[in-house]
Order: sequence, then structure tokens, then C-alpha cells
Amino acid sequence: MRPLFEVERMFRWIAVLIIAALIAVDQGLKFLAIEYLQPIGSFPVLDGVLQLSYVENTGAAFGMFSEHTTLLSVFTAIVVVVGLALLLSGWLRDNLARAAAVLILAGGAGNLIDRVMRGFVVDYIEPLFVDFAVFNFADMLVCVGAGLLILYLILDLVRERRKAAQEKQNEPA
Repeated sequence: MRPLFEVERMFRWIAVLIIAALIAVDQGLKFLAIEYLQPIGSFPVLDGVLQLSYVENTGAAFGMFSEHTTLLSVFTAIVVVVGLALLLSGWLRDNLARAAAVLILAGGAGNLIDRVMRGFVVDYIEPLFVDFAVFNFADMLVCVGAGLLILYLILDLVRERRKAAQEKQNEPA
């Protein structure tokens, strides 16, 4: 059996490989959107439900801060570097927190690459059944990762409260 330290180190490198793979998928999908979707604008996938639409988003979610692409790029770069440092340092011990970090880092890095290389983020998924922004694979990674992070924080809070209640119950009267 391998010592725990080696398993932890191996996980960190697997996480980096997963992040790289997710970034590659994101960039591949964006390449396809530029190559095939940009010339036609939109392509219906499911009538009234979903279409692919080429959008150049200079802002963040829902086009917010569109005049501050450089600021968004710097902020995203800081989040990615700090998050990667936390992941590689072993500071994140819970698997749910690690999974959240992997998804958030991959999505953030995917959109950061767009901002730096193109000056905008390529969006292409447009739900038609609801009034919602056009988004991309990287956005989905960040949202799912954020959801997992919130779930982790809630579960951690519940564990801490249970632990505190148990310790209080075990105190001598």
C-alpha cells in the first residue's frame, strides 16, 4: 500500500490532467463555434428549446462588466493561480471541495484563454425555453463547480455543528 503522502501527490497531478483535459474540450468547442457557427450566426438544435448561437462576450456572466475585459482577465488569472496553488498544496482535503476546485479552475482558465487571446469569450449555447444568456462549456464548469462548492460548505457546516453538539453532549455535567 502506498503512503498517504504519495496518494495525495498523485491526486494533485491527476487533478491537473483533468483540468487540462477540460480546458482542451472547452477550447475545442470554441474553435468549432468560431469555425462553423460564426459564419451562419445561429443553428437550431431543438425547436423552441435550444439553439447554437455565436456570441462574442467581452464581459463576465450575462455580459456584465463588458467595458472591463482587462480587469476581468486579471481577476480571473488571480483566482486561477490561487486556486491552483491551493489544489496543488494539498490544502483542500475533501474530495467534494477538490472536485469543485477542478471544475472552477478549468472553466475559469478556459474563459481566461479567450479573453487574453481574443479579447472576448466565445459563447454558443442558447436556451430558448427561458430568457437566459448565451453561454459556453467553461461557464457550465464554473457553475457546476460553484454549486459543488456551496454543497461542500453546507455539508461542512452541518458536520461542524454535529461535532460541536457531540462534544457538548460528552462533557461532564
